[in-house]
Amino acid sequence: MAQSKGWVRRYFKAFCKGFFVAVPVAVTFLDRVACVARVEGASMQPSLNPGGSQSSDVVLLNHWKVRNFEVQRGDIVSLVK
Repeated sequence: MAQSKGWVRRYFKAFCKGFFVAVPVAVTFLDRVACVARVEGASMQPSLNPGGSQSSDVVLLNHWKVRNFEVQRGDIVSLVK
């Protein structure tokens, strides 16, 4: 019984350490570098979401290019309100 409590305690401690390191790293990455978004609706047809309103596409939004002002003609830009 005492061994199982020690194992649970070590597992919980390792989980907490990993959690408190991984969450800030993941949030910073998603905010500063890139994130994944879903495109729905007819606003980007036929380039994205060609199947109509029933389907959706998944895109990678590159925050790094926008922060360095490397947007060029032909790039798709996403605005968040």
